[in-house]
Parts: sequence; C-alpha cells; structure tokens
Amino acid sequence: RFAVSVGYWKDPYIQYFVRQAKERKAPEINRGKFVCGAGYYARVHGVSYLIKAFLEKTECNCQIVNLGAGMDTLFWRLKDENLLPRKYFEVDFPMIVARKIHNIKSKPPLSKPIMESHSGDSLLIDSHSLDSSRYSIVGADLRFSSDLEEKLKKHSLDIHLPTLLVAECVLVYMTPQQSANLLKWAASTFPVAMVINYEQVNMGDRFGQIMIENLQRRQCNLAGVELCSSLHSQRERLLANGWENARAIDMMKVYSFLPRDDVQRIEGLEFLDEKELFEQLMQHYCICWASKDSSSL
Repeated sequence: RFAVSVGYWKDPYIQYFVRQAKERKAPEINRGKFVCGAGYYARVHGVSYLIKAFLEKTECNCQIVNLGAGMDTLFWRLKDENLLPRKYFEVDFPMIVARKIHNIKSKPPLSKPIMESHSGDSLLIDSHSLDSSRYSIVGADLRFSSDLEEKLKKHSLDIHLPTLLVAECVLVYMTPQQSANLLKWAASTFPVAMVINYEQVNMGDRFGQIMIENLQRRQCNLAGVELCSSLHSQRERLLANGWENARAIDMMKVYSFLPRDDVQRIEGLEFLDEKELFEQLMQHYCICWASKDSSSL
C-alpha cells in the first residue's frame, strides 16, 4: 500500500483493502523504505510478467488459482487490462476470505467489476465464499489438498483447462511434507499447468539466519524454511513432485531484467543509501516457476 502510494506501480484497488498508515515512521524505517518499495516492485513485476506470458500462450483460455491470495488485487487489474482468464480462483483461510468478501460487498469499485464480468445464474456470496462466473474466492486450508480440490470443484474448477497456480510467500509457512503434497496434487490433477512460487532463498547464510530470528521474535515460524536453502533446492522440490521443467532465479537477477527506464524512474522516488542491504535482501528472495505440459503449449 505504501509502495503504491509513493508511485512504484499503479494499483487503484489496494486502497480498498489496506488503510494507509498515518503515524510518522522512525528514521531507520524511512531509510529502509526504498529497500521494501523496490523489493515489492520487482516481485510484482516479476510475477506479473510470468502470469501474462501464461495468459498470452493460452489466449486467456485458462484458469488461475491464486493460493494464499490474501488481499491481492490481481483479478481487478487483469480485468482492467482485458486479460481475465476464463475463471480466476483465490484460496485462503476462511477468516481472511471473510474479511476480503466483506470489503468487496461494501465497496462498489470492487463489487461492480465482478458483476460486470458475471454471466449466467445468480452470483453466490456468503461469509466464507464468493462464486461468480469469472471469479471465485474459496475458504480452505492449503495443507489439505483433498478438501481444497472438493471446494474448488464446487466453484466450477475445470481440471482440463490449462491452469496457472500462483503462491507468493505461502509454501514457506507449510512443512516440507505439506507443500510437497500440495505441489504433487497440482501436478497430478492438471494435464497442462504452470506454478509460480515467490519466497525466500539462500536462508542458510548469516543474513538468512537473521531474517529467520527476526520473524521468530514476532512469533512467525517458517515451517518450510529448510527447502529455501538454495535455488537448487527450490527447483528440486518442484521436479521431485511431478513437475516436468523448473527454473528459479533470485530477485536481484529479476531486478536486472526489468525495463531500465522504469527502474531509473523508481530509483528516483526515494533516496537509496542502503544499496548493500537492498542487494542482500534481493538475494534472499526468488521466483521459481515450473510447468507440466501434455499438449506442448
């Protein structure tokens, strides 16, 4: 929300889900703002690039399943760009889903695009799920894939459609066995599929250990951090669970791929005096993607 308000990228919908903080920040937090803003900028653009490549390959004749979607606004942004897949699903804990649905119901700029894209029978909405012809939000626990599949199928999941699964900082909160089960379920369920995973990497070094300790102090346990030891371990997890091809690159590499004129623009938004910290942080996050493709798409 902060990064959008400063101008790192445009997202007219995030304001309806997250309030802008009003309190003044401590100087050391201000110094870290560029690090966070540019980090999020690389994440948003990197993930978006892969999503749009998938939509282009399938000519939008596909479905997207956003795992642990939280307050993500991708559905509305894709609609604005006329890039909606045939159906867009979001999954998160019922408590998170209830909050999101409450926001959608109470804010016309969120509900109107859903109504505009809807066709057919009446739109279904209750406290823990929303189902329209193009967009569904499902309350489920990703650690139990049989329950997840049942709920998605109730909302018209089509296993024969090319399917993109997106997980941003989600798998790391599951045990290695739980994330393996989820990835295996996806690879065995969809004949043509791609998965995008954004999360930590290189967590075995000193900087990674400090990150883990900081999170533990806030009672935040990274149950799957052992699989975030390297780009190799990230790739191997995907290949070991039924995916045919897998790649992984750290976020510093992603940042170097982004359009230079836009990178120069965002680097001018805030003063960066912590270049080393920025590079270290970016080397400790990665984007991995894998595919399984029975029709040589």
